Amino acid sequence: MPEPSTVFRLVYRSRSLVVPESRRTELGAIFTTARSNNKGLDITGALLITESAFAQTLEGEERAVRDLFARISRDPRHESVSVLEESDVDGRVFGRWAMAKVAEDGGPDIRMLSNATRGQIVAAGPDSHVTPEQEQLIGFMRESLLAVEAPPVS
Repeated sequence: MPEPSTVFRLVYRSRSLVVPESRRTELGAIFTTARSNNKGLDITGALLITESAFAQTLEGEERAVRDLFARISRDPRHESVSVLEESDVDGRVFGRWAMAKVAEDGGPDIRMLSNATRGQIVAAGPDSHVTPEQEQLIGFMRESLLAVEAPPVS
């Protein structure tokens, strides 16, 4: 079935409540669940995680994205969930990414692809073909977290 010419995109940010002691376990659970659920819902996107915040892009059919976002919003591992963008856009920016772990420090991002023959989501090899659109959206996500991570002004 051909990809629709427009898809719905929702970008949000939130403050992480994951404590450092359980960070590795909790973040692993988040990625496992996201990749599995997103594949079944035909939702693609990227998730940026820092020590204190999350930013995520979700792309797909509007009802599926909104329903998933409603579930994500209720997750007790974060608070102060703010929608940064929600609109119909001309195609997916992360079309082959079931979910990508976006590096917070400028390190390598990890694309996750569907491997239909193995029935799972796997990390893709290095990709030197990250598009300008992907870079722009990831940059927007990174910038959105500056306000969340900035120390309070006293």
